[in-house]
Amino acid sequence: MPPRSPDAPDTADRPVQSLARGLAGIRAFNSDAPRQTLSQVAEATGLARATARRFLRTLASLGYAATDGSEFWLTPKVLELGYSYLSGLGLPAVAQPHLETCSRDLDESCSMAVLDGAEIVYVNRVPVRRIMTVSITIGTRFPAHATSMGRVLLGALDEAELRRLLADAPPRRLASRTTLDTEKLVNDCAMARNRGWAVSDQELEAGLRSVAAPVTDASGRVVAAVNVSTQTATHDLDELHRRFIPRLQQAAADISADVAATRP
Repeated sequence: MPPRSPDAPDTADRPVQSLARGLAGIRAFNSDAPRQTLSQVAEATGLARATARRFLRTLASLGYAATDGSEFWLTPKVLELGYSYLSGLGLPAVAQPHLETCSRDLDESCSMAVLDGAEIVYVNRVPVRRIMTVSITIGTRFPAHATSMGRVLLGALDEAELRRLLADAPPRRLASRTTLDTEKLVNDCAMARNRGWAVSDQELEAGLRSVAAPVTDASGRVVAAVNVSTQTATHDLDELHRRFIPRLQQAAADISADVAATRP
């Protein structure tokens, strides 16, 4: 067999298309469409019906999906796919008691999220009451630009990287007060980095306010953000600054100290 040319593509580095399609099938299900027909999944993923059927049947045979013959839905076993990430991250277990204490002290919901591209992903949640029209659970995603945790996490990026991210994923309007101006977002993220906290005032959803603070590792690198969310009718901005931010910053500092102590 002749030696492979150094310019020839390495097939080992090529994406596995079948895996990508299978993951697309899983991502087709969400809170707005938890149960879907084969045709709906095919349309949502852009896959041919025969291909979508094959992947859905495979997911069902492995226990990641279920069907009644006409509709498909995911099963709790799908959570196993994210468990390895959360276990390796270590943060949720470290943060949980601190979030519970902070939530109890302020009588409001507390959460923790990490940055994934232009979105935040919830990895911890201590709910007190439902304050949004969308139910928030582990794995819930929101556009980073409209959230307090997103501002904190985006603020940890260097400006060039932040601008590239905003150019690739332009801010979109989620509520009447959502900031869409790139320069203002860059300045808001820099301010979040400099002062150690950020506020989102009805930018994600009308009537919702939240404050966030960074969680760092032993080297001082921001690895997550924690927040407290409340309704505008319950707490005004003055109280958020006076009472919520100091308490949340203390929780973030305690989590950061534990993260530093548990990592070599």
